[in-house]
Amino acid sequence: MLNPIAADTYKTDDAYLMGTYTPQPIYFSKGKGCWLTSDDGIDYLDAISGIAVTNLGHTHAAINAALVEQTNKLWHVSNTVHIQEQQLLGEKLCHLANMDNAFFCNSGAEANETALKLARLHGHKKGIKNPLVIVMSGAFHGRTLAMLSATDSPNARHGFGPLVEGFLELPFNDMNALDNLGENKKDIVAVLIEPIQGESGVRIASPEYLNKLSTMCSDNDWLLMLDEIQSGIGRTGSWFSYQNFNLKPDIITLAKALGNGFPIGACLASGKAASLFTPGSHGSTFTGINYER
Repeated sequence: MLNPIAADTYKTDDAYLMGTYTPQPIYFSKGKGCWLTSDDGIDYLDAISGIAVTNLGHTHAAINAALVEQTNKLWHVSNTVHIQEQQLLGEKLCHLANMDNAFFCNSGAEANETALKLARLHGHKKGIKNPLVIVMSGAFHGRTLAMLSATDSPNARHGFGPLVEGFLELPFNDMNALDNLGENKKDIVAVLIEPIQGESGVRIASPEYLNKLSTMCSDNDWLLMLDEIQSGIGRTGSWFSYQNFNLKPDIITLAKALGNGFPIGACLASGKAASLFTPGSHGSTFTGINYER
């Protein structure tokens, strides 16, 4: 139980922060592995992992060493020049995921926005004027306006309308819904799905469902886009959860545990999706990653 002085301190400190969160009344001053230590010296098991971020734990020696080494050499130069560390990280991720190339960004929402832009480019290239992307009930893809529109959360969406058009929501893991797309089918260009949903409980798509989605994407020239932001980077025993289902996606999106607390996201593409971007078609200031280990 907090004493009144401590409670007032928390309230005062939050006065200069926008009220988008309701944090618990506690400060953590340090962490080691899966343990956090509060400012009054009490140890807590970190079962949240910074919301699926710190897969390698707090203050991991190898991560600390890599960050310190790079910080002492170079911070930021932008994508107007070649960045060896960025090239090496792209190569490493593509080899792990069996993909062709990568775009780096700052968050999962940005990675999903990148995937959406690729899907729309793919649709326009096919002559589809108003491309549709299939998304799922119970999904969570981020809080940018487009990703809110792809996310099934009335609370998160409240007050931010009008939403971005171009999404067709289907019930998650429902085989019958895939057979009843009707007139919408001609405008569909991609499917965006989390193989394992984490926002509305841990909901795992069946292998049969994912394989059917994959087959439909192949048969109809749709992009299969897998959101691995929460389920990727070793959380399911494989590097990425889709590898447990023997899928071959066109696009995967990553963030969270990819940086273990360092802000980074990535969109990996393969095949036809890997050649859709051209110089100037996408970019961001803080995406010239100088850290690779």
